[in-house]
Amino acid sequence: MNRLLLTWSDAGTLGPAPAHHGRRPEGDRGPVLRLLDQEESRYDAIVVLTIPAGEAPSRALVERARARAPRIELRVVDVDDPSDHAKLFRALGKLSAQLKRAFPPAAWATDVLLSAGTPQAQTLWVILVQAGILPARMLQVIPAAFVPHPHPRPVREVRLDIEGFPEIRALREEVVRLRAEARARDTVLVGESEPMRFLRARIARVAATDVPVLIVGETGTGKELAARAIHEHSPRARGPFIAENCSVFAEGVLASELFGHEAGAFTGAAGRRRGVFEQAHGGTLFLDEIGELSPRVQASLLRVLQDGTLRRVGGEAKIELDVRVLAATHRDLAAMVEEGTFREDLYYRLRGAIIEVPPLRARGGDIEVLVGAFLDEVQSRRKGRGLEVTREALRRLYQHAWPGNVRELRAEVQRWGVFCEHTVDVRDLAPEIASPAARPASGGAGGIARATASEAGGEEVAPLAETVASAERAAIGRALEVHEGNLSRAARALAIDRNTLKRKMAAYRLGKEAPARSAIRRG
Repeated sequence: MNRLLLTWSDAGTLGPAPAHHGRRPEGDRGPVLRLLDQEESRYDAIVVLTIPAGEAPSRALVERARARAPRIELRVVDVDDPSDHAKLFRALGKLSAQLKRAFPPAAWATDVLLSAGTPQAQTLWVILVQAGILPARMLQVIPAAFVPHPHPRPVREVRLDIEGFPEIRALREEVVRLRAEARARDTVLVGESEPMRFLRARIARVAATDVPVLIVGETGTGKELAARAIHEHSPRARGPFIAENCSVFAEGVLASELFGHEAGAFTGAAGRRRGVFEQAHGGTLFLDEIGELSPRVQASLLRVLQDGTLRRVGGEAKIELDVRVLAATHRDLAAMVEEGTFREDLYYRLRGAIIEVPPLRARGGDIEVLVGAFLDEVQSRRKGRGLEVTREALRRLYQHAWPGNVRELRAEVQRWGVFCEHTVDVRDLAPEIASPAARPASGGAGGIARATASEAGGEEVAPLAETVASAERAAIGRALEVHEGNLSRAARALAIDRNTLKRKMAAYRLGKEAPARSAIRRG
């Protein structure tokens, strides 16, 4: 790997020196040349920085150092006062980005010399390196007065292994971009049923706007996934997505989590802390279980949403916000408004648009598609062959009411990955899924009744969703067979769009030969 040295010039500036500058002792060649004198200090490139007033003296330094590296350049940083932290930070932030392009970290190992430049410039090197904005190793040349001759190591590496180094604002854009890329892989709303197509269409509409959205649905349906999808398809997609569950904190702690606090605001508040509203600035804040807020926190939240500003707990200054708020609940907020347990003005402020996430029992043939997706997750973490789900086991999955919705189904599939070797049969299912007698007739909270064999005169009745999915699959299979796999002709015969046919074929896995004895196989 190539080696790069990045340093300020130590040659001074034209004109009178500042009063606090001492004269360099005779024979002291300065930290830059003293570093380059060391046997281990061999560089493929050197970049020397200077301000305009130091350009002429710095050129002389560059000429003296030219023999130490095949490539050396002088860069003049447009800063008139090298003791101004703000100006230096802006200039060095831009320079860091330029150097990353000119000397890619994958091919260049960078050393930064802390011993040259003003104290303010040296401080900013530490911040840039520690924050990860400038990937580099920090070096210090020990002042000549403290180096006996000969000295075994006149150059030392500076390491500051401080846990929780303060967040640097310049990092946010890169961190947000990487997090958004990671989230995009997890925000796919799986399913091709009519309720899911309707949900995706609604999400596409509201994502293009900036109105608040209230996401409703039963527990475990995937309300946070819907919120992430709205964010990822919105103009704020490059900004942060911050999720907070309002039900897990006590009232006093929740106010601090949402709005932040100042040092000394309460016992244990040793320092200032930004709340999730500030963390989500420029992006989206998702407040889950919004129906659990206490009246006091509801009032504070309403004020923030109305004014677009907040005050931290224990603080006085108003902080401007640019945040889109998405809220979710499994409770009936309209009924809570009638009961007086939820503020009416806050309810209407939150429900700029309403998105309803359907329960799993209303999603027809999506169970098979979801099981396939979760089996892929399981297979990515385990070794050996994939799992096959028998048709009888799949039929029991369709018959189950799924009171825990997609979350319950995912947990069931993950359990197979622990206890099943190659095949998932009825005996491998959870008792409440495997045995119709173990299920309540209502199918759980909000469920649908299912007829058992005794109730149906000795013949078990399949759920309507399973019957419809089976008929649809059979019709598509027959059309493909008659038209010898020609998708355009098969789509015309079925009176559907060709792309719709392709989606349904993928959902029902009709493009490939299915295993003879199993409904689903992964691996």
